[in-house]
Amino acid sequence: MIGIKSSRSEPPDPDPDHKKLALKAFKKVGLFEDEDVKFMLKGSKLQKIKSSLWKKDRRMILQEDGLSIWCESKSRKKPSTFSVMDIRDVQEGHRSEVMKKHGSSYSEKRCFTIVFTGNRTNLDLVAGSEEEGRRWVQGFQKLRKKAETMSQREKIHHWIHEYLRKADKNKDNKMSFKEIKNLLKMLNVETDDEYAYQVFKQCDKSKTNKLEEHEIEEFCKFLMQRPELEEIFNYYSGEDQILTGTEMKNFLKEQNEIGTDENVVTIIHKFELNETAKQNHLLTQDGFMMYLLSSEGDVFNSNHDQVYQDMTQPLSHYFISSSHNTYLMEDQLGGPSSTEAYIRALLRGCRCVELDCWEGPNGEPIIYHGYTLTSKILFKDVVTTIRDYAFTVSLYPVILSLENHCGLEQQTVMARHLKGILGDMLVTATIDGKVPKELPSPEELKGKILIKGKKFDGSGPGTEQQDETTEEYEDENVKNGEKSRKSPASPAPAENKQETVKEFARELSELVVYCKAVHFHSFQYAWTKACVCELSSFSENKAKKLIIESGNPFVCYNTMQLSRIYPTGSRVDSSNYNPQEMWNAGCQLVALNFQKPGTEMDLNKGKFRQNGRSGYILKPSFMRNRSNLFDPARPRTAAGLNRTQLIIDVISAQQLPKVNKDKKNSIVDPLVRVEVHGVPDDNAMKKTGHVENNGFNPVWNEVLRFTISVPDLALIRFVVEDYDTASSNDFIGQFTLPFTSVKEGYRHIHLLSRDAASLSPATLFVRIRIKSM
Repeated sequence: MIGIKSSRSEPPDPDPDHKKLALKAFKKVGLFEDEDVKFMLKGSKLQKIKSSLWKKDRRMILQEDGLSIWCESKSRKKPSTFSVMDIRDVQEGHRSEVMKKHGSSYSEKRCFTIVFTGNRTNLDLVAGSEEEGRRWVQGFQKLRKKAETMSQREKIHHWIHEYLRKADKNKDNKMSFKEIKNLLKMLNVETDDEYAYQVFKQCDKSKTNKLEEHEIEEFCKFLMQRPELEEIFNYYSGEDQILTGTEMKNFLKEQNEIGTDENVVTIIHKFELNETAKQNHLLTQDGFMMYLLSSEGDVFNSNHDQVYQDMTQPLSHYFISSSHNTYLMEDQLGGPSSTEAYIRALLRGCRCVELDCWEGPNGEPIIYHGYTLTSKILFKDVVTTIRDYAFTVSLYPVILSLENHCGLEQQTVMARHLKGILGDMLVTATIDGKVPKELPSPEELKGKILIKGKKFDGSGPGTEQQDETTEEYEDENVKNGEKSRKSPASPAPAENKQETVKEFARELSELVVYCKAVHFHSFQYAWTKACVCELSSFSENKAKKLIIESGNPFVCYNTMQLSRIYPTGSRVDSSNYNPQEMWNAGCQLVALNFQKPGTEMDLNKGKFRQNGRSGYILKPSFMRNRSNLFDPARPRTAAGLNRTQLIIDVISAQQLPKVNKDKKNSIVDPLVRVEVHGVPDDNAMKKTGHVENNGFNPVWNEVLRFTISVPDLALIRFVVEDYDTASSNDFIGQFTLPFTSVKEGYRHIHLLSRDAASLSPATLFVRIRIKSM
């Protein structure tokens, strides 16, 4: 049980003698005696840094739950907290952009940066001493590791007890009926007073009108009841209320899982909590619930958490996770550029990042959004960041898409930085020294970085007309009289793009090996030329037009060469187009603004959630063969068509977050929307009705049916919304995955926030059935 948290601006007392509930919590976490964790419990005065002038003290303490950090500042009226489970990484030293610029006066061992999941801003901190810095970094690393191994049930316990602390207004470690009613509202559920009081009295064994430690435990156990799971368990276990090996095999068969004796024994030993049952190879209801809440009961196929696809085919045979304007943190007119944006993209599995290169002062190229007021960062700092993070989450190749606006001198500087900083990572020649007939594979290029850009094949500085870069910067919307991204005070580029002449430094040109950027003429021209190392970029509008008019030729073209799709220049707010349309045509580098959350980025995250989050997804066989007749607009038998029925029983949800957290009594009215994204014929959306005033354990028991004609390309998106009669529904959470990664049977879906951070312990509980038609 987790102790009750103080809401005053003094830090909570971590003394276990005064906090018996806290002691229990730490024993569960298993780090109560760890010296680093004990140090964090006592707390420290750290310094938070934002700039050379903005440096302020922050009092930070690990709370008694072992997973929350309490922060106090003199300027804020209320202290804030954050969860260890929201931390993606803890960087020691001067690794973040802020620390590189403004932390150099401090010893590296005193400095550390907390990198959060989603789009939350980093926390750059300086400890009072090197020893103090080491304690915090090591403590965070240990707590993060523990949080990652927590079971779903432990996460639910933690979640409930966080609210218990908030509901205990007088801080006596006991709960009155009034406090219990307040707790239920905090937990996103409204119930009538009579029923709530009845449950309260059942738990109040001491007859004191207050729930004490063991009674609070009983109340929490009541809250965690799952009648829908009990019903499933009772169906398969029969009258004796316990699952035998044979009964468990029957259940696994319904789940479309392997039901061998060996597998059943493994499940029982892994999830059963009762030692006697475990020894007799039996599964109790608690063990059954633990199993269904684990990764083995997840809707996503855990086998796809590993690289399971053939990685030895040409690069053109893969969808590749790609970012547009990677350097931007926000909008495309005046937002900040930052190396942190590259870190975030690479840590999310992105394998193609964009470097928008311009002439900078002191002979150093810079990166920013040209003709706008976005801030500027050094080219060499970006390349250094890419070197440090390129292969943190995936060993497969990274492509640097250079949009080059520099003169010859600074192009030479760019080449020198690329070679000097990246070293052996950089591909500077073909693998075998020969002109390739097909692109190399991701496996052959493991740990390597490729340059995409213009290539001059002559000697000395070269010139070439109408390059891919100038084409990309031609805003199609200007032709229609719409406002371009160019600010009024910016210098105007050449009006006649066809007459634009650009010089290319030989040193930089030589680094372009497998990704030579060229202007697209026609599919026939590309096939006649048959140069696999040439790559063309298409605006979203141009790509859509080609897909409509020449869907099959576009798919065939993409079996040989890479193609990159980018958003139109009118998307100044960094919004995104629908990537599914481009994947349907076999386009590999479907570049999105990673900094802009929304449905499009949900689809991208869902698409690349498979294959070990490697950033490379092997295309279906019908998209890898030029002789195939697949057309995304008109699928046919033997060319992608494989009609399948998807049946989803939406059963219930658990621990949904509040939408209006500022409104104390606001409780959600949730509904579930299921979307299919695929070829045009497959795009569909269906939804349940809404459940009033219950975000804690709403039940729907509704069936949604879909027909999918090309399952190999389909994505399934589960969305939970708060129903509103007066306006559009509010987003609560979502989860997106490839249809080919969906597991049948009774499954939990672990929901994500708008910026793709975990909403743990929020889940959906569904039953999935898939039938061939």
